[in-house]
Amino acid sequence: MQLVDICLMCIFTLVIMHKRIIIALLYFSTVSFAQPKDNGNWLMYFGNNATNSKFNWHNEVQYRNYNFVGDIEQLLLRTGIGYNITPNNNNVLLGYGFIYTEKYISETEKSNNSEHRLFQQYISKYAVKRVFFQNRYRIEERFLKNNFKLRLRYFWAINIPLNKTTMEKGAVYLSAYNEVFLNTQSAVFDRNRVYGALGYVLGKNIKLEIGYMSQLYEKTNRNQFQVAIFNNLPFYKSDF
Repeated sequence: MQLVDICLMCIFTLVIMHKRIIIALLYFSTVSFAQPKDNGNWLMYFGNNATNSKFNWHNEVQYRNYNFVGDIEQLLLRTGIGYNITPNNNNVLLGYGFIYTEKYISETEKSNNSEHRLFQQYISKYAVKRVFFQNRYRIEERFLKNNFKLRLRYFWAINIPLNKTTMEKGAVYLSAYNEVFLNTQSAVFDRNRVYGALGYVLGKNIKLEIGYMSQLYEKTNRNQFQVAIFNNLPFYKSDF
């Protein structure tokens, strides 16, 4: 294990009972609906579908709300083509994203803008006994209205199955990640995200997670509930 992974794992250790997190999430989801300014909610779909043993198609939709649902903050669409340097690992990917954002400029009034984004990323995965790790390094070229920005992102995640030894069908698992965003110009620090969730493996290639994320900006922070579906169904017969 690399030194940076050991350090991050020590900082990022989560100790939480899986039954209690479900109760807490259901309770706070109700609170977030009543108090839309305090907590948002993100509904997310992540597809990563192999087209053969080397290439994969990434497809992603995120519907982000200021409240539980209905008060849109952002609609994010991403797609890309990836290539496995080694079997089912060490994936490099080239992608494109479209991001539509609505931002409050007063208590009742919003402005909106659109962003086109190119990105390149590298993902590596490994396991230590029953703990599964992922590292993702991403570069983003952001084409905003009358502006261009370059941003760097580092994502470190763990999955720990609770009732099984692997991430197989029927596994209940804890999921956690930390992701830092850095700009190449002032202000360098863009944001940091810390996330914890309870997940369930519905099938060999499909997972569901319900979680909570704290997002820290330079001068403020915001929290979001998250519901995510992960679809890794392959598109070629040899893997069925």
